[in-house]
Amino acid sequence: MQPTTILIDERPRCVVRPNDTKDLNRFIRNGKTYLLAEMPDGKITHRNASEAEVAQWRNALALHRAWGGDDENFFGVPLY
Repeated sequence: MQPTTILIDERPRCVVRPNDTKDLNRFIRNGKTYLLAEMPDGKITHRNASEAEVAQWRNALALHRAWGGDDENFFGVPLY
């Protein structure tokens, strides 16, 4: 899958790159406490990441690779 932006009440929260839709749904389900930390009653949605969000994701991936991490062990980056 392409990098995907997770939104809380239409506000970007993080950019992730799940392997498939099942992986994305698992992250949203398991990460609900993290995702809704500041807005417990918020609505979680997702969309394709914008170019600016993909750039942030790529920069974080580059940092991950710089210390020797591989692509398979990198999932995403918070936006705030």
